[in-house]
Amino acid sequence: MSNEHLIVKIAQKRFKETNMADEKHTVHFDDNDKQNKFLNDLENYPHAFVLACLMDRQVKAEMAWRIPFVIYEELETFDIHKLAKIDLSAYVDMFSGKNKTGQKLHRFNDTMPSIFRDGVLGIIEKYNGNAANIWLGKPSSASVVYRFLEFRGCGVKIATMAANILARQFRIPFSDYYSIDISPDIHIQRVMKRMGFIDEKCNLDMIIYKARELYPQFPGIIDFSCWEIGRAYCKPTKPKCEECIVKSECKSAFKIQELCH
Repeated sequence: MSNEHLIVKIAQKRFKETNMADEKHTVHFDDNDKQNKFLNDLENYPHAFVLACLMDRQVKAEMAWRIPFVIYEELETFDIHKLAKIDLSAYVDMFSGKNKTGQKLHRFNDTMPSIFRDGVLGIIEKYNGNAANIWLGKPSSASVVYRFLEFRGCGVKIATMAANILARQFRIPFSDYYSIDISPDIHIQRVMKRMGFIDEKCNLDMIIYKARELYPQFPGIIDFSCWEIGRAYCKPTKPKCEECIVKSECKSAFKIQELCH
């Protein structure tokens, strides 16, 4: 009998189901259908995904994912070589609210325009203008993470998040998944604490290493189950413990049951 935790087994099942599905899987980034279609077009605009990842710094993910689409609509093109010809000052204007939406694009509109433009130039210089070359040819997970880290403004958290999305949701084949860590958002932190995997004083690094302990072959895979559990059952208030798919292994659920009896 396997000694793997239920939360890992659920994640493995979700990952297998996603990869076995015949139909093309659409990754849901936002409630805007046009924006989702644009970001899912890895054949024509793989750089949109990469640039969106680079924008994901101290803002809500939805805001970061939105930036390439706003620039696409503003310029009426997202050709990588045309993007490279846009002057930095024009990007600064777009980020600062001088665009068709009239809204600022980021929290750091003084620094993110140059990171966006440097990302464009990096894709042209290192990947012949095709960002899909970052993950072409079934590379190792470490290679993909490293390639993202080469972009200015990209830290380990963003790099592993990007690799995780490519592997889990876009179904990009890697030769291994060892270097894809969990992205400890609020749902993951709450679920892992309530299940008793980590304590209340645990920092983000400790969460990452706990995920590595739970499933060394692919630590980031439990993003699958933690996100689902956090959104559907393990809510910040009034958690639905009786309905939860991991209640049999959850220490918080046991405590609630003891109080009720």
